[in-house]
Amino acid sequence: MVLRAPSDLVEDQVARPQPAAGQVLVRITHSGVCGTDYKIFNGSIPVPYPLIPGHEMAGEVVDVGRVPTSPGAGVGRVPTSTEATRVGPAADFSPGDRVVIDPETYCGSCFHCRIGQTNLCPNGTLIGRDVNGGFAEYLMVPASQVFRLPDSIDDRTAPMIQVLTTCLHAQRQVDTFPGDTVVVLGLGVTGQLHVQLAKARGARVIGITRSAEKRAMAEKLGADLTIAGGDAAIQKVREATEGRGADLTIETTGVMKQLADSIHMTRFGGKVLLFGIYTVKEGPLPFYDIYFKEISLISARVAKAEDYPASIALVDRGQVRLEPLVSDVMPLGELKAAIGLLGSDSGQRMKIILDHS
Repeated sequence: MVLRAPSDLVEDQVARPQPAAGQVLVRITHSGVCGTDYKIFNGSIPVPYPLIPGHEMAGEVVDVGRVPTSPGAGVGRVPTSTEATRVGPAADFSPGDRVVIDPETYCGSCFHCRIGQTNLCPNGTLIGRDVNGGFAEYLMVPASQVFRLPDSIDDRTAPMIQVLTTCLHAQRQVDTFPGDTVVVLGLGVTGQLHVQLAKARGARVIGITRSAEKRAMAEKLGADLTIAGGDAAIQKVREATEGRGADLTIETTGVMKQLADSIHMTRFGGKVLLFGIYTVKEGPLPFYDIYFKEISLISARVAKAEDYPASIALVDRGQVRLEPLVSDVMPLGELKAAIGLLGSDSGQRMKIILDHS
């Protein structure tokens, strides 16, 4: 699926990539559609055209990059199969391996990469935004971006591992102890994942949303209490915490009013995790309360490679469930319609998965 200009998405034929040394060719079997894809589609996020979007994807290894090893091999000609060998991380993968792809690449040599902040690399790219992505039959990626999947994780839910890594990376920025009260404000896909992660860390979890359907889902996934969104939610959180407020509030909506509410429902000395993406440049916040209550505001951006094995393990062990979050499965050819559904929230719509078969 090729995006030629804003809102100009067409199905097209492109050449099948050939993996270079250290790269892996993956046949994409399933992908996920999210708000970033919508913003790329309508032009809100600038991208190079033409572009194949898609950054939540999983599939099957088809081929791995090789380098010539025989004397003279590769000098002015293509090496034969007996003259070539797998190289680097690509050697860890074989055709048929089921994998999930990390779309965030990094340079490895800048200041941030050298101190372990690869997610903040200024030279990094997002597959599906800066280079061709996963809304395609095949995708070639560096072997370092590929993680093998166990049989316990099916193809349909596998793209959501990428979403889970961002939630896990965010929660790793804050200390949560067994018995802490964690409020999750907003119970969309990421909110439901945060509920499960906080529960896995031993917290008492309160979920807040206006949607009765999503509150019911959060309770099935482990929330100890759910509260209807609105002006009364702050007081109800206080009542549920002996008047103190939450130890940690995770704000997932990216709405300034909800961020202000998060500050009000957090206890003195507590923390607010800003998981939602705020695009506004300014807005009213209770700044005095932030000072007087000594509240820590903590932000998080995307994920690191280390978050993939951990997220895969959480799903493999059943501590995080992905299947209940899939509300729609559509063929890849209906990508444009799938993007259109993102703006029509019925209260029951959650994750849209594309089947590439």
